[in-house]
Amino acid sequence: MLKKYIDDLKSEFREYNANKFRQDLFAGLTVATVALPFALAFGISCGASAAAGMVAAIVAGIVIGALAGGSFQISGPTGAMTAILFLVVQKYGMEGIWIAGTLAGAILIVAGVLKFGKLVSFLPATVITGFTSGFALMIAIGQLDSFLGVTTPAADSAALKLIQYFSVPLHPNWYSVLTGGLVIALMLLWPKRWNKIMPSAFAALIAVSSLAIVFKLPLDTIGQIPHTIIPEERLFFDAISLSALREMAGPALSIAALCVIESLLCGEVAAKMKGEKYDPNRDLVALGVGNMIIPFFGGIPVASVVARTSVGIKAGGITRLVSTIHALGLLASILFLAPIIEKIPVCVLSGILMVAAWRMNTWPEIRYMFSRRFKRPAANFLVTIIATMVLDLTQAIVVGVIGAVFLFVIRVSRIDINVHEVDRRQLFEKTGINLEKPLDDVRVAYFSGPLFFVTAPKMTQRFMDFNDARVLIISMEGVAFMDLSAIQALDRLYDQLAQKECRVLICGLQPQVENLLRQSHIVEKIGEDSVFWSTDQAILAAAALTHG
Repeated sequence: MLKKYIDDLKSEFREYNANKFRQDLFAGLTVATVALPFALAFGISCGASAAAGMVAAIVAGIVIGALAGGSFQISGPTGAMTAILFLVVQKYGMEGIWIAGTLAGAILIVAGVLKFGKLVSFLPATVITGFTSGFALMIAIGQLDSFLGVTTPAADSAALKLIQYFSVPLHPNWYSVLTGGLVIALMLLWPKRWNKIMPSAFAALIAVSSLAIVFKLPLDTIGQIPHTIIPEERLFFDAISLSALREMAGPALSIAALCVIESLLCGEVAAKMKGEKYDPNRDLVALGVGNMIIPFFGGIPVASVVARTSVGIKAGGITRLVSTIHALGLLASILFLAPIIEKIPVCVLSGILMVAAWRMNTWPEIRYMFSRRFKRPAANFLVTIIATMVLDLTQAIVVGVIGAVFLFVIRVSRIDINVHEVDRRQLFEKTGINLEKPLDDVRVAYFSGPLFFVTAPKMTQRFMDFNDARVLIISMEGVAFMDLSAIQALDRLYDQLAQKECRVLICGLQPQVENLLRQSHIVEKIGEDSVFWSTDQAILAAAALTHG
């Protein structure tokens, strides 16, 4: 992995010059303007601080950007991550986040070394879409206190938090509501072509914060930000103990799982945008290293972000220096603009996050699913959203995947078995085979669909009272899959028909199914002379048996 990394770096910076650096510089500063409001907002929204979000984005930009599996990855605090971290902070405090983040980093390194980079491709699309929408709802719900200017009791899940807003009396700060509403309106009405000059979130942050400061509105603000990248509040080695690691194993697994999903999806999308190769396993190692370092600077866990990564690509970024430059831009804002940043109202950040939550949803996929009335995918999507809001991430993943598997089993658990007499005229028109005598004692059973533990009972039931013929031809051209339950059911069916002196012929076996029947000795039991390539051959053999 190290040798490939060095080779990729040499290829990436081959013929690098001042002109290419200018492109990277412009792209990096552009990404910084996008990242600044979100780093501040995500730091506060998870229950930590604006400084924790900024520090995380800076360290991630330098460390993860340098080691990433592609030249384009931009990492930092994410909305989905803050949805998890908010619950962790409520239960364990900041030290809990730091220890969980460090442990999650170790898990990511192991996942990368074991080449789990393609793991996300095994998650159904409806599950990923459901997670995304579930996290979007969690972010929006988590911002309601700041948006309304109220403080409600802590809750164990986003669903319980939402219920609280209908069960306790609220006294909103209307200055906060109007200010946050103005941010939302400005971001939604901001022309897309202006985003190339100034991103909507950055414009809303500057414009609305300036109004609030000038008119001295009674609003809660971000508060003091340390003028350093190494604040006093951070993780120290003496806080890490075996009992602490054991207690934080669950949250760490959730953080690592989300990091895998977000970052690898980001990498795949960005690689297609830029037309470059992407190493997902090295990306996991880079994310692991970054997340293990960040807590010692007081930052929150991070993942790669599609929005910031795509901005860097669209701005003309060439190398991974874009990530470093964006991080240095954020560092400069802490060192030189902290007195201004401290005065930003919290409700401004909540408005930015509410729009971000809305835009997190993959609306084209959702509209496609519901407009075309795909009931089972829609059901799985909704189940995943509910699980994400009620349970932790690892449990939600299990629920979502199990739901997808269950719906898939229902979808494929249909086996069609149609039994017909031999139509001599149709046989002649199709194959040119002319049978002189009718085959009244022959039936052809056409199987279509998978034969496994769900559908095998239907086969047994279909032939339970079969007394119609001396020869039964089972055509299995439409059977691509069989499991042990179906093989055993077929074996019992043969014994049942043999007792009724009914000869069984099998035809149209697909290679995988034939191998299973030979392995289970069913072909040996029925006889090689009873197995045929096609239904036509089997009919000719049945004619010889009945007229012989």
